[in-house]
Amino acid sequence: MKRLGIIGGLGPMASAYFLRLIVEMTDAKIDQEHIEIMLYSKPQIPDRTKFILGISNESPVQQLIETGKKILAQGAEVIAIPCITAHFFQKQLEEELKCPIINAIEETAKYLKSENISRAGIMATEGTIKSRLFQDTFADYGIDCIVPDSAGQTDIMHIIYDNVKAGLPVDMELFKQASKGLYDDGAEVILLGCTELSMIKRDYTIGKGFLDVMEVLARQAVMLCGTLKPGYHHLITE
Repeated sequence: MKRLGIIGGLGPMASAYFLRLIVEMTDAKIDQEHIEIMLYSKPQIPDRTKFILGISNESPVQQLIETGKKILAQGAEVIAIPCITAHFFQKQLEEELKCPIINAIEETAKYLKSENISRAGIMATEGTIKSRLFQDTFADYGIDCIVPDSAGQTDIMHIIYDNVKAGLPVDMELFKQASKGLYDDGAEVILLGCTELSMIKRDYTIGKGFLDVMEVLARQAVMLCGTLKPGYHHLITE
């Protein structure tokens, strides 16, 4: 079993839920069969979306690297980052940390390919959408990305920042409108491509046809560092 390191706090509730997913997905009958995990939660890391969009000139990279080094010093052998937008910096982090970092976006593409999905709707931060993290990776797997229109993206950002990150109830009407827009444009599956959106799947009934990218990340972490519990091979909601 490899030791898993988690760069957390991006945001804090998403990191806590990610840890819960790993525990739930691990096939363990006693405490000692669970994965050894080093979780460093650092909410003070600068906002990834604001930096990518040029709204802020405060880069999160150095603090991400410093956090990763502290985790590695504790013995971590594989790193997971439960923040999809932070994957924009993955190559820089891998070069500095010299450690495997699970690529949630690529693992999602592989999963969709295995499910014969060719058109995926993307619900994510504006930073993730504009940096084409999903679009460019999915193109290598022959998967088309459907992104929200301007109004839909504004609604999604409101849900992420003004609802979930603020610790307030989610405006489910906005969520349903944004989802409908993606389905109307031809999406076969909608990706919850921000770890804050994972909280919606956890707390609300969202219906069929959704894939939580954080669940894909957690599943891959378990498969690399432990044993996956039966029942987690199919992740798209039904």
